[in-house]
Amino acid sequence: MNTMRLTWHSVRMMNRYKLRTSFMMLGSIIGVAALTLVVSVGQATERKMLKMVAQVFGDSSVIILDRGSQMMGGPRSPGVRLKVDDIEAVAKGLPGIDAWDPQQGISTPVRHGEATETAQILGESERSERVWNRRASRGEFFDQAAVTGSARVAVIGQTVANELFQNEDPLGADIQIGAVPFRVIGILEPWGTDPHGMDRDNEIVVPITTLMRRLTNVDTISSAKLLVSDAGRTEEMTPEISRILRERHRLSAGQPDDFSILTATEVRQMVGQVQRVLFLYLPLVAAVSLVAGGIVSTSLMLASVNERTAEIGLRRAVGARAEDIRLQFLFEAAATTVAGGIAGIALGYAGARLGASRMHLGDITPWTAALIGLSASTVVGVAAGLLPALRAARLHPTEALR
Repeated sequence: MNTMRLTWHSVRMMNRYKLRTSFMMLGSIIGVAALTLVVSVGQATERKMLKMVAQVFGDSSVIILDRGSQMMGGPRSPGVRLKVDDIEAVAKGLPGIDAWDPQQGISTPVRHGEATETAQILGESERSERVWNRRASRGEFFDQAAVTGSARVAVIGQTVANELFQNEDPLGADIQIGAVPFRVIGILEPWGTDPHGMDRDNEIVVPITTLMRRLTNVDTISSAKLLVSDAGRTEEMTPEISRILRERHRLSAGQPDDFSILTATEVRQMVGQVQRVLFLYLPLVAAVSLVAGGIVSTSLMLASVNERTAEIGLRRAVGARAEDIRLQFLFEAAATTVAGGIAGIALGYAGARLGASRMHLGDITPWTAALIGLSASTVVGVAAGLLPALRAARLHPTEALR
């Protein structure tokens, strides 16, 4: 039987047994859609995460966290023991620290006219632009005089600007953070979401002295970042930083630290763990559903062989070879699962686009996911049709016609 006749006859049989074909395609659709969704979103998440890590956690960075604090969008509460003076003592006591910046944050409503938005308010120093590698895209950042004088000035994120001002220019305008008025002097560079799923453009940066004295009424901070001149010394500096902080906090030898220190090495280890989840465990879960769909396809094709015994016997009686029968059933199974795979790729890509849009992950590149999905559906289809095809080919014409 030539290829054209084989294809035409297989398509006719798939159309004739619509319910069976639909169930076979459904398993492939679900598995490939899940695989496409996971791989596409995983790639976009990895790009976003690596960009954020490069921007915040450079090789020369050392992060000091107060006990219970979390970085990059996690819950922020006033520090327990960590103070600006502690970080300043570390910077003065250790050679090789180029710059440092303390940070404190609260979440509170912000108003402008009739518009209200709940935003994350970050208190930072005049060194924030350099240390945290996030500048003002418009306007300007506050200077040392603003920090010393506890000036009521603010640099706002793009989300805050859109929600509060819409088509109005925010530069020079007044906003109210809590019950305290501030003047907008700049717009932060766009960031997007962080690994916690929080919108980093929904932030406002103010002088840390202003936040402490006028908004939180505390003298502690949640975190700080140090920039080291020699990136190779960050690991060896960690014990010295810990020693200075323990001495300042009067911690005895048996007491645990009331702070934590994070270096680029530890961050890379955490990133590696996330990458393993994104590109090993999650795709493995999606592949299980694809394999389950293949098992269903195999069962349905075996049932189809039993239903079509008379047809197989008739075809063998009029000259069809065992190879023709085998190829027909193999082609039917493969074509059904591949068609389901193509539909699954489209469905998974649509879901990935929607998910990436909701999580602000940027553009989705589906080519790798599409190639994996199409290859997987082809392999599953061939594997699912192999046993039924062999069984159909082994039927003897005389026995099949009885």
